[in-house]
Amino acid sequence: MPRPPRPLAGLVGALLGAVALSGPPATAAGAGPGQIARTPQPSAALVEEQARAAADKVLRVVQRRDGAAGYALFSPTLQGMTNPTLVGQRMARLPELRSWTITSVEPGAESSTVLAKLQTSRGPRELLIVLDGEGRVEGYHFDASDQSAERVAREFMEAVVDGRFVSAASFLGTELQEEIPPAKLQAKWQRLQRITGDYVKLKRVSLAENADRMKLVLVTTEFGRLTDNIYVILDDTNTIVGVDFPTEPASGNVGGGSPEQAP
Repeated sequence: MPRPPRPLAGLVGALLGAVALSGPPATAAGAGPGQIARTPQPSAALVEEQARAAADKVLRVVQRRDGAAGYALFSPTLQGMTNPTLVGQRMARLPELRSWTITSVEPGAESSTVLAKLQTSRGPRELLIVLDGEGRVEGYHFDASDQSAERVAREFMEAVVDGRFVSAASFLGTELQEEIPPAKLQAKWQRLQRITGDYVKLKRVSLAENADRMKLVLVTTEFGRLTDNIYVILDDTNTIVGVDFPTEPASGNVGGGSPEQAP
């Protein structure tokens, strides 16, 4: 049988928890002895302008639903976790993008965060894009506040079981994306199946608890050796802020017992 729901507060708390240089140092022209030459850094205004232009380029590609062009705009790390076909499939699932406005840009030394308001065939949405210093996409997150927590959790898990780990990571909040990037998410999924047996099917997605600003969704999943629950925690905007894959089999559900049938 699946594990019983754990108290939300306890689960959320558990989840949210010198190089030597050879030779004398280089000095800039006119610099005093011992002063290290510094490469001029672009101004914040220039970084913001470049990030805004890069985000516009990304959004034009999304509007065209061009998977190959979208893949080319990914950082090398993301490219290693997906391919143009999967990127195109993800774009095909999105509502038609009609127009957009970039509402804010937060320039950083290594990456910049861009927030855009989208007008789509399903109404207004927000998109957050994280861009590296070369203007390539390091991560993104679509606003899902107009959807149910259960639907978001299901779509997240469907992306995981399909091997679309870049898409799956886009359902996570930015802090959780840093903690669980696509490669780590893939490793967690593979490690889980070493405990449970190979994935068979998603059986049920149910809202277990709905606290003031947190929701706990149980994704009951059938594997080769057992059926167990995957816990997905979402905030009040339906952004996933915690994912708990079982680390040991659910008691009493290993072996020849017949799996519980979904209603």
